[in-house]
Amino acid sequence: MTQSPATPLPSPKERRRLRESGSLTQAQVAERVGVSRETVRSWERGRTTPRGDKREAYAKLLASLERPTPRQDPAKQPTVTVSLEKSTEPQPHPRPEPAPATATPATPLTPTQAFDALYAFCAPALVRQAYLLTGRRELARESVERSFQLAWQRWPEVAVDRDPAGWVRATAYEYALSPWHRFRPRYRHPEPPPPDPADRALLTALLKLPAPHRRTLMLYDGVGLDLPETAAETEASTPATANRLLHAREALAARLPELSDPAVLHRRLAELASTERLRAARPPTVRIGSERRARFWTRAAIAFTVALIGTTALTVRTAPTHYEPPIAPGAEVQGVPPRVAPGSLSDEEVELREKLRGEMTSGPERLLPLSR
Repeated sequence: MTQSPATPLPSPKERRRLRESGSLTQAQVAERVGVSRETVRSWERGRTTPRGDKREAYAKLLASLERPTPRQDPAKQPTVTVSLEKSTEPQPHPRPEPAPATATPATPLTPTQAFDALYAFCAPALVRQAYLLTGRRELARESVERSFQLAWQRWPEVAVDRDPAGWVRATAYEYALSPWHRFRPRYRHPEPPPPDPADRALLTALLKLPAPHRRTLMLYDGVGLDLPETAAETEASTPATANRLLHAREALAARLPELSDPAVLHRRLAELASTERLRAARPPTVRIGSERRARFWTRAAIAFTVALIGTTALTVRTAPTHYEPPIAPGAEVQGVPPRVAPGSLSDEEVELREKLRGEMTSGPERLLPLSR
């Protein structure tokens, strides 16, 4: 079937932009059109094309979302995807308000404004995801703050990235799942579990999964990424990612049979994440902490460089300027008579001693040998 000219559709990238400009999620679009969320995701990626009545409904929905606002530069205002929200209401998208017809075009966002918008949009959900990965509230907040501090230090690189939210999410996951946290005194003992028995059982089952399986399950069933995107973010092949996902689902279903349905699992993960009152720090606090950390490490690097230069100068100053041959090892000397042990004098020695004593006189005269 060929595409009907009566119902033209915008490009896949434009479809996603229109949906986000209307503050709609893929699930809400799927509910209005009458399809699944995976189908809407496939339409926005250009893998499939709607047909028939679905095409008509989808085109009418996109036409109602069109606004006369100028498009923002993706490098200045990144597109982000957030899941595991506390409620099903759409989250406000960081975009400028529609300008009047007589107004000048909107000015681009400054780096500070773009960073604050990305942080306000991603941080709340990312803290809850980190909590499901670690089971620790403070570690979840610390992971998100560290990831955004690193993003602010590398903001020129993050701002032009295809998926800034994915960049920050991957950094937060890496920090949260680091095995070195077990050696920190504050993280040696487990935190109090959730009060609800069902939530406690689900969190315990999640924490018993291996870290790679837990991360794959969170990205696919929690965040809502597809299999190739999950494989790319976890730096694994697609078959390996699929095996991790299947093993993780089987392990959860073995402990909690009611979670064998992926839809139920996604809903329970969202409910478990929303039960905890996890709040991230404000964006200015994160930016100030990032700048302080950058200054500290810069000064530490300068101090280490100065110490290295001083050590090198001292070594050059005290080093020898010419070659000094080493001392040869000692050699055995032949012909030396053996030492005589102490004892009584022999007759010859007694006679010589008496002779010397008899020939010595008092006074300044010198003792001279007698000629024979």
